[in-house]
Amino acid sequence: MPAMQVTPRPIVGVACVVGAAALWGTTGTSQALAGGTLPAAWFGALRLAFAALFFVAFAAAAGGLARRAWQGLSPGAALGAGACMAVYNLAFFAGVKLTGVGIGTAIALGSGPIWAGLLQAVFQRQPPTAAWWTGTATAIAGGMLLSAGAGELEVSVSGVALCLAAGLSYAIYTLLNKRMVGRVPASSITLAAFAVAALIALPAAALQAGMPAPGPRDLVAAAYTGMVTAGVGYLLFSHALRHISPATGVTLALTEPVVAFVLAVAVLGEPAGLAAVAGLGLVVAGVLGVVRAELALPRRASEGGHRGGALRPQG
Repeated sequence: MPAMQVTPRPIVGVACVVGAAALWGTTGTSQALAGGTLPAAWFGALRLAFAALFFVAFAAAAGGLARRAWQGLSPGAALGAGACMAVYNLAFFAGVKLTGVGIGTAIALGSGPIWAGLLQAVFQRQPPTAAWWTGTATAIAGGMLLSAGAGELEVSVSGVALCLAAGLSYAIYTLLNKRMVGRVPASSITLAAFAVAALIALPAAALQAGMPAPGPRDLVAAAYTGMVTAGVGYLLFSHALRHISPATGVTLALTEPVVAFVLAVAVLGEPAGLAAVAGLGLVVAGVLGVVRAELALPRRASEGGHRGGALRPQG
């Protein structure tokens, strides 16, 4: 199947990622409001299962189950993307349990853009620009301040390793998604990836935590995070990758902890310390720097100075 001809519009890509990150940022609050006793492994696995069901329904409604919608889909890339999504969920929840929410989230989300930038430079020969690295470093520093709580700072080596693995798996998922999105509709990519992820995560959760006994509030929270935060969110993210580079997409996703922080303060009544407010400002400043760098790339590309720019559609 020939490549889908798409004129890159970075502002569309930026808007889609920010919208996706805003949805992702509601995950923690919805889980907290559920107040259930569902183990973290099962919450993540059920989230993937509900997301897969959402993508089946969406693809059916959009005609995405037709044979032509799957032509050009690389089975290896789809399986790899699904495995990465499963590893991300399992490694992230396990790592956060060992390191704590603040440190674990900061390591997982903060390492993602670094992994993505390095992978893009090595495998796609398109290293991000200096402006991108500056904005990313600023956003990561802000994320560390924003996510780190006032609790103990004991570090679990295995927990840190799991969180780094989560960041790496998310970066690889993004690059594999970018590879497919120029040839296959986003609905087909997300359906394939999340179906594989659910098939991996469900038995893994059973082995780790036994069979669950979810209450109604658990199921509502899992359904919301699966269908809305993962379903709608990852459709937006996949569409964004038609217009921006994978590394930029992962960095812009750092908007997620900003939304999570605002909701934690406004909805859950958590205190907002000075360090967290400073971190909020750094994340916003860093993300704006990355957006500015991404929006400048088409102009430089047209002038023949394309270095670390947005990936153009193949074909």
